[in-house]
Amino acid sequence: MDLRKQFLKEHSKENTALIVRYIQKNPEYVNELMDIFLHESYRLVQRSAWVVGDLGRANPDLIQPFIPELIANLSTPNLHVASKRNTMRFLEETTIDEAYWGELYDIALRFLTNNDEPIAVKAFSMTVAFNIVKQIPELKKELGIVIEDLLPYGSPGIKSRGRKILLALQKL
Repeated sequence: MDLRKQFLKEHSKENTALIVRYIQKNPEYVNELMDIFLHESYRLVQRSAWVVGDLGRANPDLIQPFIPELIANLSTPNLHVASKRNTMRFLEETTIDEAYWGELYDIALRFLTNNDEPIAVKAFSMTVAFNIVKQIPELKKELGIVIEDLLPYGSPGIKSRGRKILLALQKL
C-alpha cells in the first residue's frame, strides 16, 4: 500500500481503520507512517494523525520508539491540532521515560494555559501532566493552580476531568 496515496483518497473512519490494520499486519510500514506524520504537508499530517493515535492505543509498542520525536514535534509552530490531540492522547496512556518528563510537562502546561487550544488537547494534556506529577509530587501545587484557573471557564469535559485530577492531587 502506498500510504500517502491512501491518506489522500479520503479522510474517514473506514480509511483510518484500513490503514491501521495494514500497518498492524505489516509493521515495517510504521517508519513510513511516522515520517508522514512528522514531516509531510499539513493535509497528510492531519490525516495520518488519526492513524498514529489509533495505532498507538492499539499497539503502543509500534509507536513507543518514536516518543522523543513525538514530544519534539509538539513544539512545532502552527502544528495541526490533530497532531497535538492524537499525540497527547497516546502519551496519556503510555509510559514515558524519565528523561522526557520535564519537556513534556512544560508542553502540557503550555497547552493547558493557551486559550486557543481545543478542549481535547487540554483534557489530554491535563492527564499527561498529572501522570508526570505522580512521579514528581513536588509539581502538584503548580498543576493544581493551573487546573483551578481553568475550571471557571472550562467546558463540562474540562471541569469533570479537572475536578477528578484535583481530588487525585490531594491524595499524593
